[in-house]
Amino acid sequence: MNEDQEYQYTKRTQKDYSYSFKLQVVDEVERGEIGITAARLKYGIQGHGTIRTWIRKYGNLDWDNKSDLKMGKTPEQKLLELEQKVLLLEKQKASLEKQLYVTDKKAIFFDMMIDIAEDEFNIPIRKKSLPKQLTNSKKKKK
Repeated sequence: MNEDQEYQYTKRTQKDYSYSFKLQVVDEVERGEIGITAARLKYGIQGHGTIRTWIRKYGNLDWDNKSDLKMGKTPEQKLLELEQKVLLLEKQKASLEKQLYVTDKKAIFFDMMIDIAEDEFNIPIRKKSLPKQLTNSKKKKK
């Protein structure tokens, strides 16, 4: 294979990059994790101004004025973010409810096991403990 064929230049367009990919790159640059040139090299983005365009279009920072003031998001962006948060919270809620259900069932099961063991062996397994204040006062009197 010739070197010319191995390293062919393929022209890419804005449509080649997904919306989520663009947001990921913009987020990394805005958080300061990576510079614009480094991001371009890391992700194989060919145009010099491509990432700058994405930052102006999708970013939260005002890069033209070099200020850290957050730019307002469009209502569509806010709605999408809120929908994603709601979905995440619903998943977390369902997971926690399932864990709670399993934990409650385990507690009931363990209580039943202790009751059965106490009945069969005629020994008290559960200890009735006194509050700490009473325990401390009894030790002092002795």
